[in-house]
This record gives sequence, C-alpha cells and structure tokens, in this order.
Amino acid sequence: MPASEPVRLGRKRNLPSCPNPLFLAWLTELRDQAREKGLKIQFTYQKAISSLNKYPLPLQNAKEAKILQNFGDGICKILDERLQRYRRENGPDSLPEGLPPPGRPDNNSLAPSRKKNAAGDQGKGGGGKKKRREYVPQKRSGGHAVLLTLYRQSQIAGSKGYMFKMELQAEAQLLCDKSFTAPDLGSKYTAWSSVSTLIHKNFVIKTHNPARYSLTEEGLALAERLESVEEDTKDGPKGDREEARSEEEVEEEECCPGLVDLTASDDEEEDGTSPAERPACVAQLGSEVDGMGFSGKPQNSRATSRKPNAGRLLPGAYEVILCVDFIETTGGSNHHKDELVKELQRNGVNFDVRKLNVGDFLWVAREKVAPVPGQLRAPTGRELVLDYIIERKRMDDLCGSIIDGRFREQKFRLKRCGLRRPCYLVEECGSAASHLSLPETTLQQAIVNTQVVDGFFVKRVQDVRESAAYLTVMTRYLIKLYQNCTLICRSRELEGDGGRDDEERGTPSCSLISFAEFNHGAVKNKCQTVKEVFARQLMQVSGLSGDKAAAILEQYSTPHSLLTAYERCASEAQKEKLLSSIRHGTLKRNLGPALSRTVYQLYCTQGALS
Repeated sequence: MPASEPVRLGRKRNLPSCPNPLFLAWLTELRDQAREKGLKIQFTYQKAISSLNKYPLPLQNAKEAKILQNFGDGICKILDERLQRYRRENGPDSLPEGLPPPGRPDNNSLAPSRKKNAAGDQGKGGGGKKKRREYVPQKRSGGHAVLLTLYRQSQIAGSKGYMFKMELQAEAQLLCDKSFTAPDLGSKYTAWSSVSTLIHKNFVIKTHNPARYSLTEEGLALAERLESVEEDTKDGPKGDREEARSEEEVEEEECCPGLVDLTASDDEEEDGTSPAERPACVAQLGSEVDGMGFSGKPQNSRATSRKPNAGRLLPGAYEVILCVDFIETTGGSNHHKDELVKELQRNGVNFDVRKLNVGDFLWVAREKVAPVPGQLRAPTGRELVLDYIIERKRMDDLCGSIIDGRFREQKFRLKRCGLRRPCYLVEECGSAASHLSLPETTLQQAIVNTQVVDGFFVKRVQDVRESAAYLTVMTRYLIKLYQNCTLICRSRELEGDGGRDDEERGTPSCSLISFAEFNHGAVKNKCQTVKEVFARQLMQVSGLSGDKAAAILEQYSTPHSLLTAYERCASEAQKEKLLSSIRHGTLKRNLGPALSRTVYQLYCTQGALS
C-alpha cells in the first residue's frame, strides 16, 4: 500500500470574494455616485451588489445577470455599455481575474480580503489607507448651479454677500437642467434638495429668517474651481451626460417599473415648503430680466430652464383670479357668508377660496398651464399678487375689533404686507349700527380716521349684495387693466417704491410679489425680530399709531438703542423730550412732548407705572 500523502495543516486559501470584479466595481461606483446626489437608487445598486457577491460563477456579459435578483433592464444596459467601452480600450479578450480595474478602489464592505491585497500591492509608503473621495457636484445639477450662482453674486462689486431663497432659485435655474420648484414625474425631489447636502458638507451656510444663503470658505474654494472649469469648457463630456441619462432611466425602471403616478401633486412638501408655495421668481428688475419670462406651457423642468422667457408672465399667459379668504365663506351663524359666494357665482366671477394670512380679498395673476399626461391633477401655475387687497368690515365686526385692539393691528399689518393699494370695504348694515356697544359716531369717526389719517381707501356699501357687486366690478376692471401687461416677479426683501410713480401716471405696476412669498410674510404668529416686537410694544401706547412707531424705529431700532440714548441725556427734562422732535407721516409732523414723555416713562420708570 503506497504511503498516503501528508496532511497539510493550516488555513484554506481564500477564494476570490466575487468572480465578476468589473461588474462589482462599476456597481459600487454607481452606488457611491447616487449616494452623493442623495438618490434613492443607491439602495437598488446596493441590493444588486449583494446579489452579485452571492453568485459563484463568472458572467460573460450583463445579460446573463438578469437571472439574479435586483438586476433589471436599466442596470444591465449600463453594465453592457461599460463592458463594451472597456473591451474597446483594452482589447476584446482582456478581463481581469482578481482585482477590479485600477483608478478606483473597491470600497465594497463584502470583499475585505481583496481590500487587503490591494493595500499590500500599493507599497510600503502608501500606508494602506483608502483616500476619501472629494465631493464635486455634477455639472448642471442643483448643487453645481447653487455654488456657481452664490460665487458669481459674491464677485459683484458692492454685493450684499448673501442671497435669499427666491432670488437664488431664480438665478440658479438658468444653470440647472432640473427644476428648483417642481419635481419630475414620479419623483418628489427637486434641484433645491441638493442645498441640504451643501449645508451638511459645510459648503453653504444658512442664516437669519427669512433664510439667507452664502458660501463658506470651503464652498468658495470649490466654487472657484467649478467656475474655472466653466470658463475652460462650455460643454461637458458627452459620455457623462449619456451616463446621467442612463441612471435616470434606471431610477424610473428599478424603483417604480411600469407605474404611472396618478396621484402626483404639486402640493407635496419639499424641504419644508411645498412646490405650490415656491414659484420661481426673478428678484432682479430692469435689464437683468430681459432674457427671462414665464411661459404658458406645462412645467417641463428641463425645457423651462432653457427658454428665453423663464422669468415673466407674458400677456395672454395668465388669468386674473379673485382670492377669497376661507373665513369669509365658512363658519358663523348667519347666511351672509353663503350669500356672498352665491352672488359671486351669479355674477360669473372667477374666484378661488383659500387661506389668506392678511386681508379678506385680493387678486392674483395665475399662469395658464396645460395638464401633464399621466397626472391626475394639472400642475399649479405660478401666481403673482396684484397690488390690491381688501379688508371687509361689517359694523359689528368693526366695533368688536376696536374694543379688543385688532383694528389697529390689522391696519398696521395691511400697510406692511407689501401691496401698494390696501382698501377697507365697510358694510353699513342699516340701523343695526345703532344697537352696538360703541356709539355710531365713534364708529364713523374710526372709518374717517382710517381714510384721512391712515391713508386707506374706504369703500362704503349697504349689504353683502353690494359687496359682491363691488368685488365683481373690481375684478373686471383689473382684468382690463392688466390685459396687455408683462408681469415681473420681485422679491419682497428687495421691495422699493418704484411702482408708485407708474401708478400715479395711470399705469399699473408690473413688478409684483409671488403669492407664496406674500402669504408667508404675512403670517401673524411667525418668528419675529427684535425690531418687530419693539414696534408692537410701542403701538400699545395710546395715541402711538403705526406711522409714529415706524418713525421711532428709523432712529432707534431696538429697545437697547433707545435706552442707550436715554443714558446719554444730561437731564431728566432732556430725556422726556428726546423723541418729541421725530417727524412722522406724509406731513412730517413732530411726535410731540406728550408721547415722548409717555414712552420715556414706559421704559425708564422703576417699579409700577402710576
């Protein structure tokens, strides 16, 4: 009997963790790219990687991988294209046996033995540490457009160093293929979603309320590199764009194959703000918007960003709609609210009931959009608010608002809402005014003060039917007034008085605020600044109106600055007269010693006020 072979002791030789290293490396690369962009397709790639690691046989092409789980037509198409490109560059029979192709280390956690071998082949000087990949946003993506826009704005002489959300979206849209406001069909993400990634990676910083966006030092360095690349090459490599399109096809096929989204709506929330509340507006006026404009076509994000009119509402591309606060149509124990709606419908007024944070009626210019095939609801058109807003007051409501203090606050908020033509619609209600808790003469004096002192236009009517008639006439008048106007959206933060000169000449102002920005800025209980709280404190003093409070705030914007000014006064009499010479209103009258003394006593008296 021949001697048996000696038994070999020790560990077994490690077999290659995956017999298809090329496919593994390419899938890992696709997964990492999707992860950097925040795409959910990264999870599909990870599942495909797990299936590939479990398969023990080599694959000759990507079509054979269809027998594996999580390998669909999209992934196989990408792998086949890369395989053909690899064979053209390295020969038809060149396939590696053990390692993935050089140029990108395999960072798959399921192949630790190959990592060690690759680290050992790098030499002693490398230390075997994997180099962390630097974040660089893809060309014409959301992050790429935001970085370039903030960088170019910072290079302008005398720039403020930051941008608000609305103007940043409008400027960056020209540099991006994807919409910043409307998600693509079957997706809830927009180009604005990449801003959270930029903030997380410390390239962009977000401060203040309303939000201000600016570049950090790291973001400035990255933006300079992107800008230099933009100057060198006008168009990116063709292969990158084809690959990007292939990845989008994979996302549609793998995540929701064969499905048509019939419930997709523009009301879905994205980054705290719904797309319906985020219309793309152009903050810069004049010559800066000559190449931009709204169109009356469906919101195709890629086509819209490249149209020459992507920042205006052109004549015929919008319709004027009356917006009615839902409080005016619901609630209450009488039939007046139902009667108002019926009268408007009988008069053929095109109106929309919604929540208004200030005022009861206003008019918007809504963009006309066509329905998108495959969606149950048509996309919501962009909306700009015309410069007319109405606060409706019945005599009983006026009496209650004067007693509880709402009347003064409402007038102050109407003046600060950003619309240039506020109006009060007062319903006399006949003899009912004589049975209220305040005398009728007091109510009539309050109405006159609203018109003469506060500068509001006051329209008196007798009942609900006359109110509906006035709203009908106003709607038809505004439709005729704006029928040949090209409307430009401006940001509320950049608000100026340039529109008043045109209105005095009989020409309507065509520089308007978006409805989303208007309604958000008019929120009653929103987070307030110290200056706003200081103004509300001053207006609680009897006889101190909104104009007087605004005049005080121009010189002393915070209580601290006012108290510092009091400390600099030499005598008690000088402190009491500190505010007396401040001028307010259109007539530029002095505030007076009485109010000056009252404000001084309010903020400087120790203990209780007598």
